[in-house]
Amino acid sequence: MVTHCTRPLPFTSLYCRVGDATMSLRTAGSVLVVFLWSVTVVLGQDGWSVTYTTQSICALKGSTVELTCSYTNPSGTVTSTFWFTKIDDGENFVNLTDDPEYKVRVAYRIDRMNGHTLKITNLRESDSTEYKFRFITDQTGGKYFGNPGVTLSVTGLQVKGTPATVTEGQKVTLTCSTTCTLSDNPNATYIWYKNGHVTNQSTSLFLNPVSSEDAGRYSCSVEGHEDLPSAEETLTVTYGPKNTSVSVSPSGGIVEGSSVTLTCSSDANPPVDKYTWYKKNVTSPKATGHSYNISNIISEDRGEYYCEAQNTISSNNSTALMIIVAGKQTLVLTAAVGIIVVVLVVILCLSGLMWFRKKASKSPSDTRDTADDGQGDSIPVYDNVSSLAMRPTDKQDDIHYASVHFSRSKNQEVPLYSTVQLSQTQKQEEDVQYAAVQFNRPSAAT
Repeated sequence: MVTHCTRPLPFTSLYCRVGDATMSLRTAGSVLVVFLWSVTVVLGQDGWSVTYTTQSICALKGSTVELTCSYTNPSGTVTSTFWFTKIDDGENFVNLTDDPEYKVRVAYRIDRMNGHTLKITNLRESDSTEYKFRFITDQTGGKYFGNPGVTLSVTGLQVKGTPATVTEGQKVTLTCSTTCTLSDNPNATYIWYKNGHVTNQSTSLFLNPVSSEDAGRYSCSVEGHEDLPSAEETLTVTYGPKNTSVSVSPSGGIVEGSSVTLTCSSDANPPVDKYTWYKKNVTSPKATGHSYNISNIISEDRGEYYCEAQNTISSNNSTALMIIVAGKQTLVLTAAVGIIVVVLVVILCLSGLMWFRKKASKSPSDTRDTADDGQGDSIPVYDNVSSLAMRPTDKQDDIHYASVHFSRSKNQEVPLYSTVQLSQTQKQEEDVQYAAVQFNRPSAAT
C-alpha cells in the first residue's frame, strides 16, 4: 500500500514510500528503482545502480571529509561523473566543482573499478546537507543518480557549563558538546584549555568546589584535531570580599594637628559596594567610603582602626591598624635625642678611624728605626778631640776626659767616631786615654 508520494521538481522522478521501502517511478519510462533504507546499496532496474559506503557522516567544522560510492551501468560508456546537492531553475544538476560555494574546496578521485570519491576541505556548518552522485553515458537516456544520497552533518565544538556563572564553593561541570556523534571518533577524548593553556584531558571538566582562581576562558578540542578548538567561553566566579586591608598616609610619625587618611582595599566579585570604618571598642561606625580622613588629629584619636568591605554576597573585615598620636613637644624632644645620638655615633666613628690610622702609620716607622741602627752606609761624622796640654802640676793625674755631644734627627743614620789626640809629653807618659761621647736625639737615648 502506497502511503506517501512526492515529486520534488517538475519532470523529475516520483518518489513513493511503500511500507519499509521507497519506490522511484520515472515519468519518462517504466524504470523502477527500489532504495532500501537499511543498507547503503542503491539498487536499480536493468543493472543501473549507485552504492554509497555510508548514508550519514558527522564531521568537525574546519576538518576534511571524504564521501565514497561505486556505480554500475548495463551498457554504453560513462562520459561524465559528478556529485551535486541541488538542481538549478533549468532542472540541471549543479556539479559541485561549478558551485561557487564549493569549487575551491572540493576534489574528485576516480578509480578503475567505477569508484568515485568526493573530498571536501575546510568544512563549514552550511555544508550540512545531502550529497548525491550522478553519472551520464553515451546512450540515449543513459543518465542516472543514486537516491537517497549521503547526509553530511558538520558540527562545531561548544563549551557548555552548568551553570556558566557560579558562586565560589559551588560545583561546576563543563562539557565539550557537539550536535552529532563524530563518525571518525565516536568515543572522542577531549582536551581542555584555560586561557589558551592545556589544563585537562577528559570528556568533561569538573570543578568541585569552584574557587575564584577557576575563573577564566575555557575551550576544548578533540584529540587528534587539536588545531580545531572550540570558541572560548564568559566562566565567571562570584565571591565575597577577601584579603581586606587598611593603609595609612602619611606613613611616618603622626603629630597633633596633622591630617591622616586611611584607605581600605579588598578583592571581590562583584566589586565591593560599601566600605564602613570602625574604631576598636567603639560601637558606632566612624565613617563610610573607600577612604577615611581624620583632620586636625588630637591625642584622643589614637587607637586601632579597621574597615568592613561588603558586596552582594558577603562582607569581610580588615585587620586593625594602630594609630599613635604624638604631642608636638614630644616630637621635638624625640627629634633632638635622635640628632644627639647620631652626632655621638659619628664622633666615635671618626675617633676610632683616626686612632687606627695613627697606629698604622707609626708602626712601620718604629720598625725602620730599629732595623737601621746597625747599618753603616750613612754619611760618617768625625769629631777630633785634642786633649789640653798638661800643666806641670797636673802630671800626677793619670786620666784625662773629653766629652763630645752630637745631635741628629730621629731618622738620620750616622755612624759616630771620636779620635782623641794626646800631647806629645802626655802620650809618652800615659798608656790609657778615655773619651766620653754623649749622643743627643729626640728619643733622649744616651
